[in-house]
Amino acid sequence: MEIAELHTIPEIVNVFKVLITGVIAFIIAFVFTPFWTHFLYKNKIGIKIKKKSVSGDKLKIISKLHAKKNGTPTMGGVIVWASVLFFMLISQYFLPFVATIFDTNFIAKLDFLSRQTYLPLFALVAAGILGLMDDYMSIRGFGSNKGGGMRFIVRVMWLTIIAGLGSWWFYHKLGWDTIHIPASGDFTIGIWYIPLFISVILFSAFSSNETDGLDGLNGGILLMAFSAFGLIAFFQNKVDLSAFCIAISGALLAFLWFNIHPARFFMGDTGAMSLGTTLGVVALLTNSVIVFFIIVFVYILETGSAGIQIISKKYFGRKVFLAAPIHHHFEALGWPEPKIVMRAWIFTAITATIGVLVGIIGMG
Repeated sequence: MEIAELHTIPEIVNVFKVLITGVIAFIIAFVFTPFWTHFLYKNKIGIKIKKKSVSGDKLKIISKLHAKKNGTPTMGGVIVWASVLFFMLISQYFLPFVATIFDTNFIAKLDFLSRQTYLPLFALVAAGILGLMDDYMSIRGFGSNKGGGMRFIVRVMWLTIIAGLGSWWFYHKLGWDTIHIPASGDFTIGIWYIPLFISVILFSAFSSNETDGLDGLNGGILLMAFSAFGLIAFFQNKVDLSAFCIAISGALLAFLWFNIHPARFFMGDTGAMSLGTTLGVVALLTNSVIVFFIIVFVYILETGSAGIQIISKKYFGRKVFLAAPIHHHFEALGWPEPKIVMRAWIFTAITATIGVLVGIIGMG
């Protein structure tokens, strides 16, 4: 078979579509980054190291360890979701035009905006804008939260609304009311699918936000998680959703180029919340809730450690960890920041691999 004929084989076309999508998203994000960072530095959009936790307790250890990061630009997450949004728009409206000029249908097939990606794109942009507002309020020092920004309950409320809209779409429009248990099959849970959907989204969004505390930590975890779900979606023949996940992975790779220690900028709520929310939606779209918790098991450790710390301090008057979430505990023990991040990446690479295997083998 001649090489020129390969573009007529559907499987080959789908593989190239997913891979090229990731490459293009990486290029767009990489080119966009200098312009966005220039804007952040010029307008002094930098973080203020928190001195108090959500519960009002003083963060002596964290404020001391991260003092040198004060003023570092945030809102870097815009690079990821804006690049993916831009790519989806040009794939929808510009690539078909290019395809007619070069008289090839392959370029037009790179378009991945479809029924498979409407909801995750909505979640990505909606949560991204919400996080952007929270970041800006925190930086400028205004809002309902002490020191600036939205109060925790306000963020929960808005994310619940976003998740509620998504659950309504799944349950009433798509007719989804089942949960898949790998190797066991689908189990109908009826109306309980709605609170399940909302709970998964809230966990994913706030765990992502909780984990985003060290240079490159959450970016690397999200990169592996979206790549894992890209594979799962591909094996489920959801090619557009797979391309969407790999596009986010490509943009995250460009983001990480500048975010690894020492970070040139931080992800901010606009990145952590939007990507966490979207990851949860993708997990539900692939009916892989159980697999989701395997892939991002590090999120359970991060959020769980923070919850244990709060409960222990409130009811027993003592701390379980030197600092929480757990990556700050390791910092307080004297672990270098890159070591903590790299080990978290290795851990996630293992859980993501297990998750993909469970998700693919247990599809039946």
